[in-house]
This record gives sequence, structure tokens and C-alpha cells, in this order.
Amino acid sequence: MPPTDPPTDLVTAPGWRRLLDAARRSLERTGGSLDGSVSIAAPTDDERLVVIGITGVYRPISVSRLTVRLDDLDAHLRAARGAGLAEVLGPLRDRPGERQRAAVQRDGLLTVAAGSRHAASPWYQEWVDGMRRDGTLTRIARGGVDFNAVVAVLDALPAAEEPMPAFAERLLGDTKALADGPLRGLTLRALAAWHQVPVPAGAEQERALWDLAGVVLDDLASQVLVLNVPATGGLLGSWLTDSAAAGVPVRVTLYQLRLTPITLTSPEVFVCENPAVLRAAVAGTSRPLICTEGVPSAAVHALLRAAGPDTVIRWRNDFDWTGVRLTGAALARYPKAVPWRMDTATYVPHAASGVPLIGTPTATPWEPALADAMTRTGHAVMEERILPLLLSDLC
Repeated sequence: MPPTDPPTDLVTAPGWRRLLDAARRSLERTGGSLDGSVSIAAPTDDERLVVIGITGVYRPISVSRLTVRLDDLDAHLRAARGAGLAEVLGPLRDRPGERQRAAVQRDGLLTVAAGSRHAASPWYQEWVDGMRRDGTLTRIARGGVDFNAVVAVLDALPAAEEPMPAFAERLLGDTKALADGPLRGLTLRALAAWHQVPVPAGAEQERALWDLAGVVLDDLASQVLVLNVPATGGLLGSWLTDSAAAGVPVRVTLYQLRLTPITLTSPEVFVCENPAVLRAAVAGTSRPLICTEGVPSAAVHALLRAAGPDTVIRWRNDFDWTGVRLTGAALARYPKAVPWRMDTATYVPHAASGVPLIGTPTATPWEPALADAMTRTGHAVMEERILPLLLSDLC
């Protein structure tokens, strides 16, 4: 008499569940092949009786593992239930097929990536290789992320201090396209590789990274801290000049810098990284000083573009790998920029007790011996450690 129970009822039956689970894993892994066998450890009495029924071979209660050939299991189900193993299990994943399709999709993404104008850049290759190694490319393919849009965004960078909504609308037709989601995450990961900084872990780090790319998230949030920097031009120029005369540090926003063109009137401007340097300089009669507070914001660059053609920009950062990268970028960006105590003579006497250097070593083309010394000692030196030297230059 033919069975009345649906074959799929076996999937949850006590004696069958683990055996059929193992069979499902095997069939999905191999694309449905009945070659090979499956096993279950520490079988219950129900499981032992099921296997005896399938194989026709007695198994004692003491047996610790039961093994069944898949073709025997399939044949038993067909004879007893009128349905093969695949039918009893229900829909199966074709993992070999999925892997093949994923490989084709990854190859397509790599083709898109290779078409970027940045394709020959080491940072870009690092970004793509990292996504290939950790499975991000596979997840992009499966998730339907528009990778063409990611590459288009990167190809449009660096921007010329363009507001984020305008940038996103111009590139992607949506002012909020880069506000959240995988497109934003992939772009930030690429920018972090580009500028050799960690992937941002908060809003402030993200703002700084977009600033490096020339995209402004908020022209009021983008600020620069200044001390004794006189200027001409409109309300802001008067404000800076009056503040310099009083020796009072002020914050200037990118919004203010865009209101009216100004011109810095000093023959030289000093640039530091840490606010502690500027705060200490307030106590004396300091030369014009601009503080980047880490990664230079769009406001920092907007202010420095207001310097006269003959103004010397004396630039420095902490003696760590990020600091020397930022110094190198500034020297390349501003023709009149020169290093300010970013040299071996300043670094070496203070390096013995510095904090450990972390990150990727970076060349110091303005003085190659500096990078060699930093690599050799393995210590970072922050600006606060050499504060007396910096104040002697400023005051």
C-alpha cells in the first residue's frame, strides 16, 4: 500500500532529521551528487534503527558513529516513499553553481574597477585587492550594489571643495546618495586607502576624510583655528586683523571664508597640527599660526589659498606616519610651503621615549633621512614633546 504521508515529513522525524540534514549539506556542497556518504555521531536509538532499515545491516547500541552511502539512502527512499532524496529534502542550493556565478560577477566587478582613472595607483590596487581577499566583492555582487557608481565617485575625486549634496546630485542624481549605505561605505574605504588613514569610525573622522577628498559635508562644521593672522578684505579680513592685534585666537568657518575674498598680509604663516601648540603660543607674541587640528579641513585650505603669492607657509605635523604623509601632501600642494622642524635633527633627540609608531611607513622626500630614522627608532614624537622648540620659533 503506498504511503499516505508526504515524503518531506521525514525531514523533521526524530530518527531521520540529523541524517537528512547531513545529506542536504552534502548535496548542496556537491551540486546534487549522490557519490560519497554521510555520517552522524553519537546516534540515538531511533537513528540507529533508521540506518539499519536503510542498509539492512545490524548496528549495535554501542556504535558511536553511523555512516550511510547517499545512493543507498536515495534508493531506500524511492522504494519506501516513492520519492528520491532530493525530493524528500525539498529545494536545495546549488553551491558550486553559486560559486561559479559569483566568480563571473567578481570578474565583472574587477573589469569595472580596471576602467578607473586611478587603476594604476598603488592605493587603488590595495583597495581592490583588499575587497577581493575579504569577500567584499562577492557581497557586492550578491547585494546588487552599483559598483559603477562607486568607481564614478572615485574618478570624480578630488573635488574642488564641493558641498556633498551638490557633489552627489551631480554624480549620482541624488543629493543623499552618499549619506548612508554600501555606496558610502565603499567610497570611504577607498578614500582611507588613498590617504593611508584608518577607515573613519565616527562623524568627525568621516568629515576629515571627505575634506581630504575635496568634498564638504558642512561649510559651518569645516573650521580652522588661527592666531595672529591679519588679513584684508571684508568683514572677515577686519575681524582677523583685529583679533591678531589683540592676540586672541579665533575659529573661522569655511562659510565665512566663502562670503568675501580675503588676502593674508603676513610674509610667513606657521602651520601646526595640535591645538596645544597654538594655546601655548597665545601666552607670547606669536607669529601668524594656523592649527589644522589633525587632518586639514577644507577651511584650512581655503584660508591658505588666501595667502599672498610670496607668503612662506612653514608646515609641520606630529612625527608619525600620518603626520609625515600630511606634511608631504602640503608641501606638494603649496609651492611656497617648507617643512617646519620636520627634520632628523629635531626628531632624533626626542625619539627614545616616544610612543610606538603604527601604520604604514611613508617616505619623507624633503629629507629622506627622517623616514629612515623613524623606521629605525620605531617611535612617534608628538608636537607637545618639542613645544619649547616650536615656541622659540613662534615667539
